[in-house]
Amino acid sequence: MHVLDVADLCVAFPAGDRLNTVVDRVGFRVAPRETLAIVGESGSGKSVTALAIMRLLPPAARVDGRVSLAGRDLLALPEAQMEGLRGREMAMIFQEPMTSLNPVMTIGAQLRETLRRHQGLAAGAADAEALRLLDRVRIPAARARLAEHPHRLSGGMLQRSMIAIALAGRPRLLIADEPTTALDVTVQAQILALLREIQDQDGMAVLFITHDMGVVAETADRVVVMRRARVVEDGEAADVFARPRDAYTRALLAAVPRLGSMRGRERPEPFRAADPAEAAPSASMVPRTPHPDPAERVVLRVDRLVTRFDMRGGLLGRVRARVHAVEGVSFDLRAGETLALVGESGCGKSTIGRSILRIARPTSGSIVVDGIDVLALSGEALRRHRRRMQMIFQDPMSSLNPRMRAGEILAEPLLAHGLATPDEARARAVALLGRVGLDAAMLSRFPHQFSGGQKQRLCIARALALDPALIVADEAVSALDVSIKAQVVDLMLELQAALGIAYLFISHDMSVVERIAHRVAVMRLGEIVEIGPRAAVFDDPRHPYTRRLLAAVPVPDPSRRRARAAIEDGELPSPLRAPSYVPPARRYEQVAPGHLVLDDAAA
Repeated sequence: MHVLDVADLCVAFPAGDRLNTVVDRVGFRVAPRETLAIVGESGSGKSVTALAIMRLLPPAARVDGRVSLAGRDLLALPEAQMEGLRGREMAMIFQEPMTSLNPVMTIGAQLRETLRRHQGLAAGAADAEALRLLDRVRIPAARARLAEHPHRLSGGMLQRSMIAIALAGRPRLLIADEPTTALDVTVQAQILALLREIQDQDGMAVLFITHDMGVVAETADRVVVMRRARVVEDGEAADVFARPRDAYTRALLAAVPRLGSMRGRERPEPFRAADPAEAAPSASMVPRTPHPDPAERVVLRVDRLVTRFDMRGGLLGRVRARVHAVEGVSFDLRAGETLALVGESGCGKSTIGRSILRIARPTSGSIVVDGIDVLALSGEALRRHRRRMQMIFQDPMSSLNPRMRAGEILAEPLLAHGLATPDEARARAVALLGRVGLDAAMLSRFPHQFSGGQKQRLCIARALALDPALIVADEAVSALDVSIKAQVVDLMLELQAALGIAYLFISHDMSVVERIAHRVAVMRLGEIVEIGPRAAVFDDPRHPYTRRLLAAVPVPDPSRRRARAAIEDGELPSPLRAPSYVPPARRYEQVAPGHLVLDDAAA
């Protein structure tokens, strides 16, 4: 018997005097120990489908069809009975654990609450079972973690904690909604391996919702592809990847960045693989010219950069420890060149970007942008020089003012720096929208009226408003769907070719880095452990940590699932040091022209 049986599921939301259908006659089944992946772009209806199964949609939603869990019709059950099923018979892991966990309760308290509610355990038994669950999901120092609040844990440990809470009721069905999207490749590989192991042990059915086709290939037995509220393809994972029948599925697979696809190519190249029906209007103002060789002009020079954060405590607020976020980092970046900073969360790559723009205050070192030492500037001089360096953030929605229209967002930097009159700023805003492939009619829209890809294009347009020489792109495409990601990467390459912009591209997505970067710097614990031309680092990685990162990248091919090497488990060591700590001297070995590797033995 199937654990989950969904038939003719329809979900609609009131929109004025009509209903907006977001799930339209969707059906599928999931058997014990089977993983069914629902894939599709944002807005396709996959997450709403999961929430409808869990009966977690708002009261205004109109839900029809049949959802059966082990023979029980969930849509016909009273809410009181559904409350008894959620957490015990069926559980859900959400995409962002920090918004799903209670920030004022310890991890142990949240685990014990679930155990006492759904298994009826006494206090002592709940404590022992909570510890066992954390051990099971391989959280280091599990007993100490029980007493910690969510903000004290890393992204990987937070997601492991969410899995432990979901498993506390021993559910028959586990729904995982984008559980690895924001995780680094190594942590993602650990989480996927952990879910497979627990599924085999407990016989759970897993409904895995994602837009990452590499993750689908790693986990799924069967695949359901959704587009515009409907199922367009359903089949065995191996068949869907090898012989996709629907044109949308073929476009989705073609847009997947594949590690190794750039082997033998020296320069970055665009994807050019997105579905034409889904693509934004052509960026006619951006010439599609071959990518030029990086110019000789150095736009950014970072020399022995150190950024540390004091951790204070006690009545007098003395420094008890320091976070060594960036330690002795040096590199150059030339006009028309992209240097990618890669590494796991906490390695210091985002801190470098923020230090360059002086969002974070460096402890020592030198940062020279366009010939001027940024660390020597302050006040108005720093404000003026920031025109030459801009930043694109990971989440466009949180970096755009929700109360401002697109035209106002684009005009604001021009007006703030006194570079244009209101009429000139509006004309410039129209030109900027055209440059990033958006229509001038969108000037009057608010951010929430744009799609995810359009919002990121708007952020790119805002970064271009002041004609910068340097753009720091901090995880600028990591949260985007595969085809939208391909479009945005292509746009960035085209803009670089046309304008000669230097990109510092911060990312944990190695497949995208391979496509966009001229050079790659691999970071670990605040230090660069390997740096060199993209082809050299990817084709001949010399540092063990670089090899570990590359080995963890999911391969969008189910036939290679069993051939992947086991991923080393565990968390990165902490960058927290005693105030008296003095970092060891470091030495780099040049293994090829421009290819440097940290000599760990010299530390």
